Amino acid sequence: MVEKDKDNRETFGVLFGDFAPGQKDSSDNPMMRSKEAAKAALPKRFYKEVSVGTEQSAEGETLYCVLLDGRKVKSPAKKTVCVPTQSLAEALVAEWDAQAKEINPAVMPLTRLLNSIVDGVEEAREAMIEEIVAYLNNDFICYPASHPERLVLRQKEHWHPVLDRAEKALGGRFVQASGILAIEQSPVMGERLRALWGDLDVYQLGALHSMMTLTGSALLAFALWDGFLEHDAVWNAAMVDEDWNIELWGEDEEASKRRAFRRAEFDAAVQVIKALRP
Repeated sequence: MVEKDKDNRETFGVLFGDFAPGQKDSSDNPMMRSKEAAKAALPKRFYKEVSVGTEQSAEGETLYCVLLDGRKVKSPAKKTVCVPTQSLAEALVAEWDAQAKEINPAVMPLTRLLNSIVDGVEEAREAMIEEIVAYLNNDFICYPASHPERLVLRQKEHWHPVLDRAEKALGGRFVQASGILAIEQSPVMGERLRALWGDLDVYQLGALHSMMTLTGSALLAFALWDGFLEHDAVWNAAMVDEDWNIELWGEDEEASKRRAFRRAEFDAAVQVIKALRP
């Protein structure tokens, strides 16, 4: 959000503020929230030039930001949206520059993600870590199907290597079960994951949390962060059951749009993780 005038500040707060971490919308669905925002008149593109700027962090590190006609883009909470690498800033610039006539948050997934990170992750850090650790007890790849055989084999192909790698890295064994009964994993693995991710910077933590909620799996997010799987393999593993249902029953137009929206959100998280991954 550029501090150009009061109307722009209020409009940008409505459009981008819906995606702050920890906030729930009426449908818990960012795509539906984007649609609701789009029903109102989108703000016109009021800037001509988009570029990368810099500023210094409190620790003296150089951070990169987006400039719209020389003015720094602000988050809904009026914080400068800065990132640690120039490549991420250039990706943000590309999103802002792609807004031809109107500014549409629905097609700006990286901007939405980084707004939410800048505004809310540090304050929500402990809660987010707790949620990630809790996901290990409910991770969907620990609940494979018992039939049909082709689905069972497909899940095994995509999920077992992830489980094997995570077991080696986290020092335990994951229990698997079919059906609806909840299973409890060893707390040792949760504590190991907490130790690995507890000191991540806000950008990595926010992106990993976003990926976890998009895929339903902390283990798939770990596989990407760990460098064990590339992003397409992570997405394919997350979509095994959905792809199976599409093969059986087909896919309608609305489902395709929702999936494309989720993939854009996923790809934004991937950009952040890859840019900052050790």
